[in-house]
Parts: sequence; structure tokens; C-alpha cells
Amino acid sequence: MTENRLSRESKFHDEAFTENTRAVAAAFYSVATVSRGAYHALIREQLAAGDRALEYGCGKGGLGLELAKEGVCVNAIDISAAGVELARAAAAAEGIADRVEFEVMNAEELEFPGQHFDRVFGSGILHHLDLPRALTEVARVLKPSGKACFFEPLGHNALIRLYRKLTPNMRSEDEHPLLASDLKSLQRFFRKVEVRYFHLLSLAAIPLRNRAGFGPVLRFLNRMDQVLFSLLPFLRKQAWIVVIDLADPLPPEERQ
Repeated sequence: MTENRLSRESKFHDEAFTENTRAVAAAFYSVATVSRGAYHALIREQLAAGDRALEYGCGKGGLGLELAKEGVCVNAIDISAAGVELARAAAAAEGIADRVEFEVMNAEELEFPGQHFDRVFGSGILHHLDLPRALTEVARVLKPSGKACFFEPLGHNALIRLYRKLTPNMRSEDEHPLLASDLKSLQRFFRKVEVRYFHLLSLAAIPLRNRAGFGPVLRFLNRMDQVLFSLLPFLRKQAWIVVIDLADPLPPEERQ
């Protein structure tokens, strides 16, 4: 990151973590259980005690805490010093402070050796970064047999774009929800790229989140989303969330 962008992102996320400025977004994420579950399943796939994992943008503590309890060797980084301190406190409260190493770090300039991790994972992090620089670093620190998993918003849906425009204080000025062109660029860094799309019709369940029947309605709409995305692939760009599975990192000399 440039120094100015680094400073802006750090300041924004310090405030977000300490002042809970994104609490209103919880309404949207109430429908994201199926996509979040798919993301967590990918991270855990063939990940065993003793393996090394990097939580790439840990915020105030995420899945890395659970993995540490399961014996995975976890490093966790974030640009926000406030977030890292809160994550350390969460680890201490769980009695696993000695199992997770938290650091304030620029995700575009990782301070880890090459081929160090079995898994790199992050939620809502790539769209804050310079994607080629970030993916270069992710591919570098992954073992040849390792994989990277990400949970990210897409930026094509007109209604979601309008919502974002009407709520500018909820996001940093430098973030950029991923586009189809960004997803295509993943192939420059990994031989194996799989993208799963979630949440189009299921967004209609948001107003029902505090009412009886929310669960069955959400499950039905999630199933309908998958049917639509399978039968009408052009609708995938209108999804809200993508879950990205990356494997077989390319060496620098093989990248286009």
C-alpha cells in the first residue's frame, strides 16, 4: 500500500473496531450463514493440527481463534493496531494467547518467508487491497500444496451499489468490491481457481431476520439462488458474496 492509503485504511479500521461503526451491516450479514459456512468448510478442508495458517486480515479476532484451539499453528495480521489488540484480548480470554501470533502488518508486504503456510484465509480483505500485489504475496507465502480461501463482496449488483453509495461512512474510501475482471485475474497467480456465488434472491429475507419463519424462508431462497446461478450463469455477477478457493500457486516466472 502507498503510505497515504495505508494510513487511511488503518485509521478507518481502528475506528470501525473501537466504535462499532459497521453495526448496521449486521442486518445484511444475517442472511450470509450459508456462504459463511462454505467459506469455513474450505478453510478447514484437509487442515490438520500442526499445519500453519495465516488469517489475512484478522480484525478483532476471527476463525483463527477456533483453529488454534484445534491445534493449528496460526499467525494473524491486520492493518489496524486497535483490531489486533482486541484480537489478542479475545485470544487471552479464550486461554489460547500462546497459540496465535498477532501482528500489525501490511497485507501487500507480508513479513513471512516463502512457502511457509498451508492455508491463507481472509474475510472481506481483498477488496481493500491492490489485488495483484496482495495475490503476489499470498502465492509467495503458500506452500506448493497449500490453498487460499476468501470471502468477498461483489460489486455488480445495482441495488447493493446504491446502498453502498447511500452509506459512505460505513466503508473506507479506498475499498472496491470485486468485479468479474478481478475474479478472472486470480488465474494469473493460481492454477486452480474456484469461485462460488451466493445471495441474490436471499437478500429479500433481510426484512424478516427478526421474525418467525426467517430460517425456512432463507433456506428456500438460498436454494433458489443456487438453481438460478446454475441455470443462468450470467446472473452470477449479481450475487452479493463470492467464496474463493485458490490452490496450486504459480511461481513468478509462470505468471502472465
